[in-house]
Amino acid sequence: MNPHAMLISALSLLLGTTITISSNHWVMAWTGLEINTLAIIPFISKPHHPRAIEATIKYFLVQAAASALLLFSSMSNAWTTGQWDITQLTHPTSCILLTIAIAMKLGLVPFHFWFPEVLQGTSMTTALLLSTVLKLPPITILLMTSHSLNPILLTTLAISSAALGGWMGLNQTQIRKILAFSSISHMGWMAIITIFNPSLTLLTFYLYTLMTSAVFLTLNTTKALKLTTMMTSWTKTPMLNATLMMTLLSLAGLPPLTGFLPKWFIIQELTKQEMTLAATIMAMLSLLGLFFYLRLAYYSTITLPPNTTNHMKQWHTNKTTNTMIAILTSMATLLLPLSPMILTTL
Repeated sequence: MNPHAMLISALSLLLGTTITISSNHWVMAWTGLEINTLAIIPFISKPHHPRAIEATIKYFLVQAAASALLLFSSMSNAWTTGQWDITQLTHPTSCILLTIAIAMKLGLVPFHFWFPEVLQGTSMTTALLLSTVLKLPPITILLMTSHSLNPILLTTLAISSAALGGWMGLNQTQIRKILAFSSISHMGWMAIITIFNPSLTLLTFYLYTLMTSAVFLTLNTTKALKLTTMMTSWTKTPMLNATLMMTLLSLAGLPPLTGFLPKWFIIQELTKQEMTLAATIMAMLSLLGLFFYLRLAYYSTITLPPNTTNHMKQWHTNKTTNTMIAILTSMATLLLPLSPMILTTL
C-alpha cells in the first residue's frame, strides 16, 4: 500500500476511535464509527485477492447496517425524549435496537457470521486491528448506555456467544478463524458483565487486547496461517513458539496466567449478583475454548512433524517487533500477582 494512503487511513482510524470514545452526542459517536469503517476498508482490501475483496464487501455491508440501526435507535429515542445525550437512552425500543446494533458491530451471536469470514480474508495485522482496536468504540457505547440496557437480552447474547465461540472453534484448521471464534467467545464474557460492573468489562477488554496482540504478532512473525504450518514453525523460531504456547494458555484462562484474572473477577461478580446459574454456564463453556487453545499449543510446541524441514533458524529478525512481542508476552502471562492492585482500580 502507498505510504501516504496508509498514513491517512491509520490517522483516520485513530481519529474515528477518539471521536467515538470521547463524544456525548449520538451523532458524533455515529460519525466516529463511520470514519472507522471507511478507514479500515483499505487495510482489508490491501492484498488485491478475490477473498480480500469479498471480506471488504461483507465488512462494509454489515457495519453500514449496524451504523444505520444505531442512528435509527438514537433518533427514535430523541423523538420520544428530546435527548441526544448518549447516557440518556431511556426508550425501551431504542435500547433493544442499540443492543442489536452493538452486537452486530462486535460480532456477538447471532450477528457473528461476518467476523470469521472477514478475518480469514485479510492479513494478520489487519485481523489484529479488527479484533482489538475496532472493538473499542462499540464497547465504549455499550458501557455508556449499560444502565439502560435489557439484562435478559444481553445475558442471552453473551451466553450464546460464549457457547458458539467455543463450539465453532473446535473443528477449524485455519488459525485466523480459530482466533475469530476466540474473539466472539471473549466478547460474550465482556457483554455478560457490562450491566453489573462496566469497569470490569473495560479491564477484560484491555487484558484480552494484550493477549490477542501477543498471539497475532507472534503468528505474523512465524508466518503461520494454518495448523499444518504451525507444526513446522518451531524450526524457525523455537523460543517464540515456546512463549506462544504460554500466551495461548493465558488466552484460555488457565491460572496462574494473566487470562485467569478477568474470568475469575467476572464469575465472582456474577455470583455476587445472584446469577449463579449464568456463572456456572460461562465457566463450563470456557472449557470448550480451553480445548482448542490446548490444541493450538500442542501443535505449536509439542508435535513433531513426520518429516524434517529445511528452514534455517532465524537469528536475525525485526528487533522492534521482537521487543514488542517480548513486552506483550510478558504482560500476557505474568499479571496475575498484580490482581490486588488491579482490584483497587475497579
